[in-house]
Amino acid sequence: MDFLAANIHGRRSHMAEAERLDDLCRIRSVAELARVLFPEAGIFTAVELQRRLVLDIVGELTSIAGHVGGAGGRLFDWLCVRFQVENLKVLARAFSSSMSVPDVLPHLIPLKGDLAMRAEPFLAAGSVEAFAALLPSEVLSESVLRLAAAPYARHPRPFYIEAGLDHGYLTELLARTRALPSAARSGVLEIARQETGIFHLALAARGRLTYQVKAEDLAPFIIWRSGVARADVLRMLASADLAELAARAVGHAIDAAPAFLRGPAGPGRAADPSVLEALSWNRFYRVANRAFRRSHMGLGAVVAYASIRRVEVANLISLSEGIRAGAAPEVIRRRLIPRQDIEGAHV
Repeated sequence: MDFLAANIHGRRSHMAEAERLDDLCRIRSVAELARVLFPEAGIFTAVELQRRLVLDIVGELTSIAGHVGGAGGRLFDWLCVRFQVENLKVLARAFSSSMSVPDVLPHLIPLKGDLAMRAEPFLAAGSVEAFAALLPSEVLSESVLRLAAAPYARHPRPFYIEAGLDHGYLTELLARTRALPSAARSGVLEIARQETGIFHLALAARGRLTYQVKAEDLAPFIIWRSGVARADVLRMLASADLAELAARAVGHAIDAAPAFLRGPAGPGRAADPSVLEALSWNRFYRVANRAFRRSHMGLGAVVAYASIRRVEVANLISLSEGIRAGAAPEVIRRRLIPRQDIEGAHV
């Protein structure tokens, strides 16, 4: 563990954060960005680059799992499943909209080994029950079947299947985190709880405010033992607008409500829910950094590093998209985690 932790600290020093991220934002072509990140890879398009970024982090987490073993290894195995869940969400949207296999394949991460899946059976599933039966994990299958089947039958939105997948993933993530040795548990549990808070926030922001799903229909998706009282999550789900949700999410998913969502009703109350989601990822990044510093050379630091790497990959994908769209460097930089444009995001 000492060797692995020391190796992780060395890798952290080369990550795309702070000044290095500033420098990368000044690059003006995706091909040049790819050459800087992967000099020998011969990558020229944003899609190729994004796939390489994701496959690299999955490979890294898989390698760490093999070196850690025990409860820590089981946790890292499950952290890899997060990327499989993202593929399953793509398949859920494709299943719901009757997309063809050739249309959906470009949107899937080409995962390998136990994480690989064939798209055809999912797209051919005749019902949510059949879709759930194909899922590669019992915890995911049970969650989708129990939570998503009935509301999807009433209103066939992929939102319900996606929420069921996230519920199953996060429930197992919390369980594997609680099984860690006590020395590593508290910092890692804080990270897992923040990711659960992001999910609860999305339930309210997307499910309640965007899709107008009733709070009582969202309540079964609440994750138990998440570090937040069920009553507090229910209040988030019952929010009438974004300003009310922001106030109720403070301390549970975000650190503070943005100024434009505080005070009397105004244009900020109709702001995009992504504003609060960005704040929740800011908090995730802060929590992971704190766990990394506190654990220093232990398992907690290794898990925190994996969480920070996930933010790095998300930033680099956003950066490649910004470059492809021709956005100015300062515009791209303000949109990366930690987000720096929250106060003006409602404009």
